[in-house]
Amino acid sequence: MFTGIIEEIGTVIRIDRKAKSFTIHIQAHTILEDVRLGDSIAVNGVCLTVTDFSRSMFQADVMPETFKSTSLRLLSSGSKVNLERAMAANGRFGGHFVSGHVDGTGLVLNKKRMENALYMDIQIPEVFHPYVMEKGSIAIDGTSLTIFGIEKDTITISLVPHTQSETILAEKNLGDPVNIELDMLAKYVRRMLGSNQEKQEITMDFLTEKGFIK
Repeated sequence: MFTGIIEEIGTVIRIDRKAKSFTIHIQAHTILEDVRLGDSIAVNGVCLTVTDFSRSMFQADVMPETFKSTSLRLLSSGSKVNLERAMAANGRFGGHFVSGHVDGTGLVLNKKRMENALYMDIQIPEVFHPYVMEKGSIAIDGTSLTIFGIEKDTITISLVPHTQSETILAEKNLGDPVNIELDMLAKYVRRMLGSNQEKQEITMDFLTEKGFIK
């Protein structure tokens, strides 16, 4: 489990590719301070398992499903990546619940500066529409963000100066893909509604039955 608060920007130093999978080697510092074999690290929002490490790098395997459904396959030597360690049980929870299981990718359509903020329009797949709402949470390349606008197949997010400097998002170009993880709570609610054939409306009785209220 992650929070979507990026700890460090790492650099890809090598990729050992196969047809539909690869092993990635990433240079980092902060996230390696307490690393152990088998630890989970989110790379651009994708939960990967550490299989080897040194003082300045770690290695992880990217499986065919991850290769197919995320933008990691487009990385190359020199690429910058967002990095976050799994959430510590005794730490503060600063973002929102992020699993590291990416739902798919979107495309950067537009970037616009508004005083100290950077607005970004991101095109999302149609199947994502039921899970997004204004002021709702979303993880873009592993970064916890708030949705400020929705129009047809596009969502708008706003990057504060800290996010601009401490993540890779501000450096994205128009047309670049980004990994998207939809809000976990929205997915669970949608799933429960879909499996409830008799009650399609969210009523007080429905919320009590599902444990949301007592």
